[in-house]
Amino acid sequence: MRATDIRPIAGSTALPPGYPHPHASPEARAIAEAGMILRAQVGSGVHGTAVAGQDDRDELGICLEPPRFITGLARVPNGTGGLGPSVPFEQYERHTAWDRTGGVAERSGAGDLDVVIYSARKWARLALDGNPTVLLVLFVPDAEVVFRDAAGAELTAGAHRFVSRLAATRFLGYLHGQHEQVTGHSSRRPEVVAAHGYDTKHAMHALRLGLQGAELLTTGRITLPVPEPDRAYLRAVRAGEVPLAEVLAAIRAAEARLEALRDSPAVPGQPDRAWVDDWLHRSYLGFWTRAR
Repeated sequence: MRATDIRPIAGSTALPPGYPHPHASPEARAIAEAGMILRAQVGSGVHGTAVAGQDDRDELGICLEPPRFITGLARVPNGTGGLGPSVPFEQYERHTAWDRTGGVAERSGAGDLDVVIYSARKWARLALDGNPTVLLVLFVPDAEVVFRDAAGAELTAGAHRFVSRLAATRFLGYLHGQHEQVTGHSSRRPEVVAAHGYDTKHAMHALRLGLQGAELLTTGRITLPVPEPDRAYLRAVRAGEVPLAEVLAAIRAAEARLEALRDSPAVPGQPDRAWVDDWLHRSYLGFWTRAR
């Protein structure tokens, strides 16, 4: 999609109700809903690697908070009831799995919604550092975008401004984290390891991060869903159809490519911080003016 084709999308800003969690107070929810500029699916469904009946839905978004949370010392309650000390507003985070008996210890499963709406300032700090999870929201196709206003559209059009060797380092770090769990030493899915000899979901994500990181650093974009034939290969890995030795070799090759890009002078050393700072400044001022 060309930058000139990116337009606002009038979708839902409604979020699941508050919960006794530091970032899930009703007040934080109201801030996220009122100031939302972008919200999209970012999980396996948008990558094209979801397994029917097995995956939850992951959404990530960005919002602009009122001025008292930036120019003053305003805070929000510590979750529903505010039993702990108040906290700065940085995000609204809600997992519908928490509504089951185990509360925050529950693992998300099929049909669950995991949603995080970041303050634009926090999101920008993470994105400028090259965080793969937060950067992904800039590349989601329109069909998977839940909501996007004019500020969100401008940010999406400027996605290439975040490309840097810092992103290579972060993609490598995330890839290594997935790699470490492939053989089951710290896997949360021992039943999958028992069935296939390795954690197929972690293996799939490690390879996906390698593919997407290399594409971002060489083209300034991430194609979603993952293009074929890579998508079919990732799905085969997740299904346990690829031998462990082959998977590990593919992961090592992905790591080597990211390492080369991290050290390449063809990749900018730093993102365009001046552009991002200007976008933040204009977006916040515009939001505050409209909210008067």
